[in-house]
Amino acid sequence: MKIKATYLFSCVLALSTQFLFAQDLKLWYKQPAVKWTEALPLGNGRIGAMVFGGIEHDRIQFNEETLWTGEPRNYNRPGAYKYLDSIRNLLFAGKQTEAEALAEKEFMGLKSNEGKKEEWLKNILQNNDLSKENFDDSHWKTMTVPSYEGWEAAGFEGLDGAVWLRTSFKLPASWNGKELALDLNRIRDYDLTYVNGKLIGTQQNTEARKYIIPASLLHEGKNIIAVQVINYADKGGIAGYKDTTRHIGIYPVGDEAEKILLNGQWKYFIQNDEPPAAGTYQASYQPFGDLFLQFKNVENAANYKRELDISNAIATTSYSLNGIKFKREYFISQPNQVMAINLTASQKNKINFSASLGSPHKNFIVKKINDHTISLSVQVRNGVLHGESYLQIKTKGGSVNISDNKIIIADADEATLYLTAATNYKNYQDVTADPVAPCTNALQSIAAKNYLQIKAAHIKEYQKYFNTYSIILHDSKSLEFRNPPSGGRGATDERLAKFAASSDPSLVALYQQYGRYLLIASSRPGTKPANLQGIWNDLLTPPWGSKYTTNINTEMNYWPAENLNLSATHQPLFDMIGELAQSGKQTAKEHYNAPGWILHHNTDIWCGTAPINAANHGIWVTGGAWLCQHLWEHYLFTQDKMFLKTKAWPLMKEAALFFNSFLVKDPVTEFLISTPSNSPEQGGLVAGPAMDHQIIRTLFKNVITAGELLNTDANFINTLKDKYKLIAPNKIGKYNQLQEWMEDKDDTTNKHRHISHLWGMYPGSEINFDETPALMNAAKQSLLYRGDAATGWSLGWKINCWARFKDGDHAFKMIQMLLSPANGGAGSYPNLFDAHPPFQIDGNFGAAAGIGEMLLQSHTKFIDILPALPAALPNGKVKGICARGGFVVDIKWSEGKLQQLTVTSKAGMPLLLRYKGKVKSITTTKNGIYKFNAALNKL
Repeated sequence: MKIKATYLFSCVLALSTQFLFAQDLKLWYKQPAVKWTEALPLGNGRIGAMVFGGIEHDRIQFNEETLWTGEPRNYNRPGAYKYLDSIRNLLFAGKQTEAEALAEKEFMGLKSNEGKKEEWLKNILQNNDLSKENFDDSHWKTMTVPSYEGWEAAGFEGLDGAVWLRTSFKLPASWNGKELALDLNRIRDYDLTYVNGKLIGTQQNTEARKYIIPASLLHEGKNIIAVQVINYADKGGIAGYKDTTRHIGIYPVGDEAEKILLNGQWKYFIQNDEPPAAGTYQASYQPFGDLFLQFKNVENAANYKRELDISNAIATTSYSLNGIKFKREYFISQPNQVMAINLTASQKNKINFSASLGSPHKNFIVKKINDHTISLSVQVRNGVLHGESYLQIKTKGGSVNISDNKIIIADADEATLYLTAATNYKNYQDVTADPVAPCTNALQSIAAKNYLQIKAAHIKEYQKYFNTYSIILHDSKSLEFRNPPSGGRGATDERLAKFAASSDPSLVALYQQYGRYLLIASSRPGTKPANLQGIWNDLLTPPWGSKYTTNINTEMNYWPAENLNLSATHQPLFDMIGELAQSGKQTAKEHYNAPGWILHHNTDIWCGTAPINAANHGIWVTGGAWLCQHLWEHYLFTQDKMFLKTKAWPLMKEAALFFNSFLVKDPVTEFLISTPSNSPEQGGLVAGPAMDHQIIRTLFKNVITAGELLNTDANFINTLKDKYKLIAPNKIGKYNQLQEWMEDKDDTTNKHRHISHLWGMYPGSEINFDETPALMNAAKQSLLYRGDAATGWSLGWKINCWARFKDGDHAFKMIQMLLSPANGGAGSYPNLFDAHPPFQIDGNFGAAAGIGEMLLQSHTKFIDILPALPAALPNGKVKGICARGGFVVDIKWSEGKLQQLTVTSKAGMPLLLRYKGKVKSITTTKNGIYKFNAALNKL
C-alpha cells in the first residue's frame, strides 16, 4: 500500500511540475509570522487556517465557514412599504434630511433582540468607589491605552461589558488654579470619566471626549483619572485618535502645546464581562479556535524558512537544529475534510512537541476523546450556533500521551496531526445539524490511509481547479526558463517592499495566481461563498462583521471566477443567490409591496435582505440585480444553456419583476428612476442614482436576451423592452464627467473610494469605446477627477477600469500602489492580503481579475487581445484565460507584441478576434482548436 501511495504521489507531482514549471508560485519568508496578516492562509472552501510557523510556538488559527453570531429570524419591518411614497415625495421635494429621518424611523430593517440593559446597567453604575483618589489599584494589571481599533487590538479580544481604567498625572506648579482640558477623543461607547473621584463628564456615543476639569478638583502632586468604560458589543475602550501621531492628554484650557501625554499603560479592572446582548442588524462571522504546537530547546535553530506553495496548496515550515533538518507540512484536504500537519526530521526519534487547542470564545471546553484524540467545543456568545473540533495524532515510533488535555509526543520519527471542525448550522433556517458527526466522519475517512495518500488526494483535487490556468510574466525575452532569475527570487515581503521601485513582473503573475488560490481555498462547490475576509478571521468582532457587503465587495470576490478559468468556484455564490431570492421576496413585500425579490447592501449567513445600518446608505436597492449579473456572466462564459434555464432564468426573472414594479416616473424628467436609493456610499438618500439605472438596465437587457433564447415569457419580455427605453439614461455633466446622480452636482475634488457610477463601464459593459465613446470618455474623466489614491479594494476596481480604458500603464500604476507595503494605508500586508485597511480579501480578487482584463477583454462583440498591456510587462504568456462565448485562450507576447494565439472553442460559437485594430472573424466547431500568428492569420 505504501509503494502504491508513493507512486501515486510521484505521478501527481510529476504532472504538476510539467504543467507549472517556470511559474512563480511560492510565497516565502525568512522569519515566522508575528501578526495575523503575516501568517499564511490555507483552506478547502469550508475550513480555513492561518499558519504562523513559529519555531518554539507555532500557532494555527482556524475557522469553519458556518460559525456566525445570530440566529434564524425576521429581518424585515412589517408594513414599512406604507412609508415608501412619503419618502419618495420628500426626496422629490428636495427634503433629503426629512426623507432620511422618516426612513430611519419607519423603513430600516429590524435589529436582533436586545437583552435587559436597564437592569444590568443599574447594577454596574451603583458603585463608583473605583474612581476614588485613594482607591488601592496596586493589584490591577495594565493595558495599552489608547487603541483606536478597540482594546481587542491591545490583546483583549472578545472583551465586552464594564471596565475601569485608571492612570495618574502630576500637576505642574504652573498649572495651579487653572482649568484643564482632558482630551481622550473617542471612547467606545459609553464612559463615565472621573478626576480624583469626581465625575467630570459622560457620553454614550463614539464622538470625541474633551472634558473640562475645574481647578477646584485638582491639587499639587499626583492626580487620579478614572474612566468607567461600558460597551455591549464590537470594539471597546479608549480609542483615542485614528491618526496615531495625535495623542490623548491633559493641558490648561487654551494651551494645548503644554499637553501632558496620557498614552501608555493604564491600570484596568474588568467589572463585568457579561453584558446583555446588543441589538444588531446582521450577524458576524466568527473565529473557531487555535491549534498550538509547543517545542522545547530550539533556541539555536538556523536556516529557517516558511513558505506557501500555491501550486499544491501546501504550507511548509523548515529549519535546522544541531545538524538535524526539521520540516512541517500543512494543508487542508477537501476530499477528507481534515487539516493535516506532518512533522518530520532527518534523524529518527527527534520529533518532540505538545499540541493543544484553544479558542477566543469564552467558556470553550477541551476534553480527551481517546488516547490519540482531543476535542474543542465552542459556543458563540450572541447566537444559537456551536461547534466541535477534533484533533487526532498519528505517529511513527515514539510515544503519545494525553495529559491536561494536551497531546504530548516524544521521540517520534514522524508525527501527523489531523484537525476537523463543524457546527450545528444546517441552512439559513435550520440549526439542527450535529457538529460531531462531520468530525468523526472525517477522521473515519482517513483511518485506513497514510499521510502520503491523503496528501496525494488533496493535491489532485486542488489542482483540477488551479491547473486550468498558467501565467508567466518576465522582463527577459526568453520565457522558457526553468530556474528563477539570476540571484533567485527574494523573500515575498522583501519583493513587496521593493516592487514599486523595481522591475519584478513575476510578482504580478504570482499575485494574480495567489488571487486564484485564495478563491479556490475559500469557495469550493458545496460550500458557502467567500465573505469579506474569504474564510479567514481571527476576531470576535471583525471589521464590518466579515459578512457579505453586496454594493461591491461580495461581487468583486467573484470577478476572477470566469475569466481566470475558475468557473466552478462561482457555484457557492449561485447557491446563496437562490437563498437570498427566497428571503428577498419577503423584503420586497414588506418594504416595497412589490413582487419579485430584492437585496440591499449587506447580507449574512441568515440571508438578511432588509436595509441596515442607516438610511443615508443602507437603502440601496440593486444588490440582488447586481448578483444576477454573475448568473448571466456565467452563462456567457460557459454557454451552459441548462444552467441558464434551470438556475439563472428563474432568479433573474424574479429580480426583474421587482424592478418592473419599483421604478417610478421622475416628475422633472419623466424618465423612470430608482428611488429611494443611494450611490454607494455617499450622497445620502436620493432619487435616481446612475449606478442603479445602469444595473437595472443591464438586468432588463439580460432577462430579455435570456427569455428570447429560451423562448419563454414573451409578454413579460415585451413589458421589459418598453420600460428599458424609459429608464433615465447616462448623462455627461458640466465638467465633462459621467454624472453620478440625476442632477449635475458632481464635485471634481471628491476623492471617494467608491466609483459607483462607473459600474456601467466595469463590471458592466453598456459604456464602451465601440458603442458609446462619448460616455466612455466621460467615465474616464470622472475617474481622473476621483484620483488614484484609494482603499485596497478600490484600487482593485480601478485596475479593471483603467484596463477597460485600454490604458495599461495607468492600470499598472494601480498595481504598484496595491503591491506596496500597507504601512497604515492601502496596499498589501506581508502575506499579500489586501489592506483596505484593515484586511479585506476583495482587493486580492479584484486585482487578479484586473490583470486578466489587461491581457484579454470580451465584454463587447470582440475578443480583444492584449488590450491594455503595460510597458512594464513586455514579455509573457498566459494559458487558459477565458472569454465570453465559451472560448479558452492562450497568448504569448514578446517586447510588447503578440507572437502566438491559440483559441479553444468549447461551445462552437462564432469567433471575432481583435488585436491592434485588426479584426479576424471565423466560425468554430465545438471543442475546436484554432491557432493564429501575430497578424491573426490562421495557422
